[in-house]
Amino acid sequence: MDDQVSVQPHKRRIRYAGTHPHTFSEKYKELNPEKYKEDIQHIISRGDTPAGTHRPVCLQEVLTILDPKPGETAVDATLGYGGHTCEILRKILPGGMLYGLDVDSEELAKTESRIRAKGFGPESFAAIHTNFEALPKILSSVKHPCVDMILADLGVSSMQIDNPERGFTFKNDGPLDMRMDQQTGETASHLLTRIPEGKLAFILRNNADEPDAEPIAHAVFQNREKMLTTEDLSGIIRETLTGLQRTEREILKAERRVYQALRIDVNEEFQALDVFLSNLPYCLKSGGRAVILTFHRGEDDRVVRSFEEGKECGLYSRIQDKEIRESKEERYSNPRSRSVRLRWAVRS
Repeated sequence: MDDQVSVQPHKRRIRYAGTHPHTFSEKYKELNPEKYKEDIQHIISRGDTPAGTHRPVCLQEVLTILDPKPGETAVDATLGYGGHTCEILRKILPGGMLYGLDVDSEELAKTESRIRAKGFGPESFAAIHTNFEALPKILSSVKHPCVDMILADLGVSSMQIDNPERGFTFKNDGPLDMRMDQQTGETASHLLTRIPEGKLAFILRNNADEPDAEPIAHAVFQNREKMLTTEDLSGIIRETLTGLQRTEREILKAERRVYQALRIDVNEEFQALDVFLSNLPYCLKSGGRAVILTFHRGEDDRVVRSFEEGKECGLYSRIQDKEIRESKEERYSNPRSRSVRLRWAVRS
């Protein structure tokens, strides 16, 4: 009998209207950065972030402050795309170990695969699916109760923003989800069906300083059963603010704030951050370094307060008194870095 050879059918690339892809799923080159390296570099060179990827913010500043050395132990408490982690790993080898934590199970699996492909095995890198508020428990379980350095890059990653199926952005229509971990918790759509109008207005004010919190909350509450997609939510916001004679620029800013406020509440981000900050000094060795990147006032205020209180009671020997911002070069080459504030602290 002749040997039968299995031939894989040729898979045609995704077809799209026009000369350039527009939707997230059509951007087949950007979604395969290892295969299309030259195309990805061209996208980056014009100041854009390729779809489905994330560019590490303040990378050189983070490396300078953390000062990783061979043999040290590190934690990236918000692994994301793994850009910071890969550079730290290169500096703590040989003999070092890095634990990468992420609450997003979908992106965690992708990032672990990329990092493994770069040659970092389990003896130097471990990916752990968890929220960073569980840091002490995680470190205890791996027999490293205290480490040399901890990094936390707060907020949402570009991979999550770009994918309309995640519901984090008003720029593309998708399900109104917003969960970092899609395996658990309630969606933003469900949240809007159960909370009172006053509570929604409070969330918009408290989480994002939205000046039109009350009228937006009222309109959303009146239409709460219809809030199934990002288009549904954005339509109500736009209709409300147009009626209040807000400009297009003001409406766009309001949309960003509303989405930020809901995302923070859906994922209980402030609660998790408060727990993480209270545990942070006890997870560092003497002389251990911590760097936290924040992207809005609610996060930054909490970090500043925690670091100042830690220094006053002797937990930290030094803290960053003045925020560190992105460089002019990075602001141009990576526009998503524009709102970053970097804070650091050193354990006593």
